Amino acid sequence: MEYAIHTLLARTGHAEQNYLRPYLGDLGLTPGQPKVLRCLYTGGPCSQKALADYCEVDPSSICRTLDTLEKAGFLIRRPSRTDRRAGEVSLTPKGIRTFETWEGQCMILEKKMLEGFTPEEKEALSDYLSRIYRNMGGKLL
Repeated sequence: MEYAIHTLLARTGHAEQNYLRPYLGDLGLTPGQPKVLRCLYTGGPCSQKALADYCEVDPSSICRTLDTLEKAGFLIRRPSRTDRRAGEVSLTPKGIRTFETWEGQCMILEKKMLEGFTPEEKEALSDYLSRIYRNMGGKLL
C-alpha cells in the first residue's frame, strides 16, 4: 500500500514519539518540554516571549511549562539584567545534563531512522523537511 506524503510524515512522527516516550518519563519530562530545554541549551538564557516564539506556543502555555520545569529543577527564572520589565530563563546544571541525555537518545533514534542513507540523501532530506516546514508557515530559528 502506498501512502500520501502527509500520511507518511504523520506516521513517521508518531513512530518517533512512540520510540522516545519512555525516555521522557525516565528523565522526568513531558512532551513539549525538551523543545524548551533545546532552546535554552543552544541559545542560552532568553525571555519567556522568545521561548514561546521558538516553541510556537501561546505565552500563557509557555508560562505553565516553565513553572513545571522550574519546580523540577531544570531551569531558573530571574529578572533580566537589561530589561526590568522582562524575565530571563536559563538552564540549571540538572537541565543541562537532562537535555544532553535526551539529545543522546534522539541522536540514537536519528541514526536508526537514517540507516542506509547516503550523506547526500541525508542532506536532501533535511532540505526537503525544512522547506516543507517553511511552506507551512514555520520559521527555523
